[in-house]
Amino acid sequence: MAVIGGGSTYTPELVQGFLERPDLPLDELWLMDNDPRRLEVVGGFTQRMLHARGSPFQVRLTSERRAALQGASYVITQLRVGGNAARREDEYLGRRHGLIGQETTGVGGIASALRTIPIVLEIAEELHELAPQAWLINFTNPAGLVTEALQRHAPQVRSVGLCNNPIVAKMRILHWLNRVHGWQAPAERAALDGLGLNHLSWYRGFSLDGQDLLPEVLAGYRQFGEEDWGDDLLHALGMIPNSYLQYYYFTTERLDEQQSWPPSRAEVVQRIEAGLLRRYADPRLTSPPPELRQRGGAYYSTLATQLINCLHNDLGQVHVVNVPQGGAVPTWPADWVLELPCRVDAAGIQPLPAEPLPPACYGLLAMVKMVELLTIQAAVGGDRQALFQALLTHPLGPPARRVRQVLEDLLHTNRPYLPRFWSGQASQPAQ
Repeated sequence: MAVIGGGSTYTPELVQGFLERPDLPLDELWLMDNDPRRLEVVGGFTQRMLHARGSPFQVRLTSERRAALQGASYVITQLRVGGNAARREDEYLGRRHGLIGQETTGVGGIASALRTIPIVLEIAEELHELAPQAWLINFTNPAGLVTEALQRHAPQVRSVGLCNNPIVAKMRILHWLNRVHGWQAPAERAALDGLGLNHLSWYRGFSLDGQDLLPEVLAGYRQFGEEDWGDDLLHALGMIPNSYLQYYYFTTERLDEQQSWPPSRAEVVQRIEAGLLRRYADPRLTSPPPELRQRGGAYYSTLATQLINCLHNDLGQVHVVNVPQGGAVPTWPADWVLELPCRVDAAGIQPLPAEPLPPACYGLLAMVKMVELLTIQAAVGGDRQALFQALLTHPLGPPARRVRQVLEDLLHTNRPYLPRFWSGQASQPAQ
């Protein structure tokens, strides 16, 4: 197993997940990062975790990507090109222009994708050379867009995109049912039916032991939901929106909140990560500290280890992941990467048949999918016209007369990371 971006503060949770899965015959876990300090601190902490548990596998640390990829069975990508400093710039790019400033949504998501896609495609090319049978499991944000790029420009590599949002929604509903009704059902007995893009999806079914509980879940949503969608919206849709749809449905409120920055979310994360790295450096620490919960990413390790376990041990379980829908949704383009329930076993990942979304949802989804395809075209070819069109098309993008201004700001802010847009400039490696 190789983790690209192994110096992430999330990595100890992932290692903990593998320690709790003895049914996965893991021999070596390679952590690769090009930040020596983070690799030393995070890697050293994970090695102490293994020593304390008497682990059957070893953790190896490297700054050489090819060394990590050589002979891997599974590769997890969790990198952030430019680190949280670049994420902060993405957020303030939106704020400067009166637009949503967010890591994966709107102009910030486009900027992040432009930096990230070329690096991930390089990884895929090396992986095909060094471990052609490996699975590439992408957590790198914007996860759906990056996975779309992998499917279109590295189809020779088996890849899938993961996000913790669906499993978080599922577990939140289960905790609510336990609190209200005393039902203590394991997650394996529950099924969440959702459809859409990553960070732009709708949950339209929830069942427990095959019993449909969606009407009850919708009626009780205010008691457990992250967002106050309002009764009118929930009644009109008959579905629960993914939390990131707040930026589309409540744009004015989110823009108003940005006026109170600093701190933006990236600045909060920078503070949390600094504290986590100090804790990880403590030689007495041998298990993930409670402060890790502040970082977000709940159930990240659960999701990753469950998926790998299904692929390796032929379990045939259903998980919500990002893959080309392959005709599972009639009348929609088969090559679109969607976030939807799939059967996962040793043969691969098979999307389950799904009814198309209603027009009120599909219209937004189709528009954002066009933005994704234009952004990929821009990232791969350094295509400024495609970038202009992506910004123009995005529902959260700038007005037509301001697209050029936003485009130039984005490119100048990210110039060290976008050599394809600036001939003769060198790219900075991923963080």
